Amino acid sequence: MKKIIAVLLLSSFSIYSYHGSFSHEPYSQIKQQFELHNAWGMETQVDLYRCDPGIIRSKDAIQDYVIELCNLIEMKRYGDTWIEHFGENERIAGFSMSQPIETSLISGHFANETNNVYINIFSCKLYDPYVAAAFTKTFFKAESLDIHIVLR
Repeated sequence: MKKIIAVLLLSSFSIYSYHGSFSHEPYSQIKQQFELHNAWGMETQVDLYRCDPGIIRSKDAIQDYVIELCNLIEMKRYGDTWIEHFGENERIAGFSMSQPIETSLISGHFANETNNVYINIFSCKLYDPYVAAAFTKTFFKAESLDIHIVLR
């Protein structure tokens, strides 16, 4: 019985992963899968590598990113953005960010030691994950990225 449940759970969502480039499924296919499976929401995980250190260490720049991203993907921000710098271990030290949106949450961590950025965008409102990822890569001037898209 447990195996059947696992198969049913796995068949209720889709995962798309792309490393370093945007040769990807057309957004129309993701939208079709979202609607076909009556998905609760979509999460886009954007991992950026070798970003501009001046941008990822700026609280003001991170705030600007959140505002511009929300406007771009038409998400209504709910309350203020929480942005805090912390981490005793230099490997993980950096800013972390959280922005509630009317349809869920955008969060991220900005790693000082590697200049990498890890962004999660979760929303029950459909949005184009490739637009969000391309904007994020450009904003933080990343050399490369990985993107993972999960329909939930």
